[in-house]
Amino acid sequence: MRKSRMVLAMAGVVLLALSACGAHKGSQTGVTHLMNLHSSGDGPDEFALLPPKALEIPPDLSTLPEPTVGGTNLTDQHPVDDAIVALGGKVPSASAIPAADTGLVRYAGRSGGTADIRASLAADDLAWRKKHPGKLLERAFSLTTYFDAYKAMWLDAYAELQRWRDAGVRTPSAPPKDSGKSKK
Repeated sequence: MRKSRMVLAMAGVVLLALSACGAHKGSQTGVTHLMNLHSSGDGPDEFALLPPKALEIPPDLSTLPEPTVGGTNLTDQHPVDDAIVALGGKVPSASAIPAADTGLVRYAGRSGGTADIRASLAADDLAWRKKHPGKLLERAFSLTTYFDAYKAMWLDAYAELQRWRDAGVRTPSAPPKDSGKSKK
C-alpha cells in the first residue's frame, strides 16, 4: 500500500514537471511573443468593425467626387481624425506633406530612394537568416534566432555616444550603463 502511494506520488511529480515544459504559442511571454503577434482566437475582431456613417443626399449631386477603386467613401469612419477634431485639432491632409516637414523630406530624399525598399529589405533579411540559421537545437525546438543572427551588427549605444562626445558634438544625457541591473 505504501509503495503504491509512493509510485503514484512520483508519477504525479513527473506529470507535473512534464506539463510545465509545454508552452502554448498564445501564452508565450517576452520578445518572442511580441515579434509574432496574432489573435488568440479564430473569430472576428469586433473592435475592428466600425458602423458606417448615415447616408445623406447632397444638395447638388455634381459636387460629389469621382468614385475611385479602393478609395474611401463619404460614409467611411475615420476615428483618429474624429478624435483630432474633437480635441480641437486640425486633421492633416493625407495627400500632402505638412509645410513644416517639406525641408526634412527634401533633405532625406536628396540621394534618391528605392520604391520597393520594404520588399528589398525583407528579401535581404531572409537571405541573411538563411545563411545564419542557428544551432541544431534552436531549429529543432523552433526558437527564435533573430537576435543572434544580427548580434554582430548591433550598435553599442554607449560607445557611439562616447564617440560623438569625443568629436565635440553636444549629445543628450543617457542613463548609466548599469542603471537597469539590480545591485546585490
